[in-house]
Amino acid sequence: MPVNTSAYSALGEQLGTTRTTLVAVSKTKPVEDIQALYDLGQRDFGENYVQELVDKQQQLPGDIRWHFIGHLQSNKVKYITPFVHLIHGVDSMKLLQTINKQGAACKRRIKCLMQVHIAREETKFGLNREELFAILQDPIVENELDHVQVCGLMGMASFTEDQEKVRQEFRSLKSLFDDVKEKCFFHEDSFNTLSMGMSGDYSIAIEEGSNMVRIGSLLFGERG
Repeated sequence: MPVNTSAYSALGEQLGTTRTTLVAVSKTKPVEDIQALYDLGQRDFGENYVQELVDKQQQLPGDIRWHFIGHLQSNKVKYITPFVHLIHGVDSMKLLQTINKQGAACKRRIKCLMQVHIAREETKFGLNREELFAILQDPIVENELDHVQVCGLMGMASFTEDQEKVRQEFRSLKSLFDDVKEKCFFHEDSFNTLSMGMSGDYSIAIEEGSNMVRIGSLLFGERG
């Protein structure tokens, strides 16, 4: 299926009024489809698998902002730190330290989002409130992690038709984001990203405070 250019245009108009960043989720899609969206002006693309991301980065324009949105294993961090724009799913101190180490090796400060578990599903990764604050308030983060920049939170709502449940989950994440901002990043403008919302629920997410959405199937069609 070719890229849905009309959906992209409609999304652009909708998101432009709310200053929401669109991350086009291009996992499993060919470089031709990514290039087609790039040619329309899209620059932020999200991938779930390290090897696929590395392969695509080598074949596509150098000014693409690549987002890693999958579950990142520590032993694969080194392959994406030379170029990745934002890592969305940091869910442990160990991973944060590994990203810092690899960021130092390539002399880059890597932007990261902490992943929070807001869904009522065991299959999704992420930190709870206590775990999140335990990491962010650990002196190690401020004193030792010079090559990591925590710039926000990310979360995925439950996969359900119950829109009120989805809304409540997004609302709780926005509340947590505000709390983290006040307690840990009050004087840091760089903590400014709340990534929540996908093809099926992005409108609710934006209403509840998201400023970054990850959209794949609306743009590229359903995955086979």
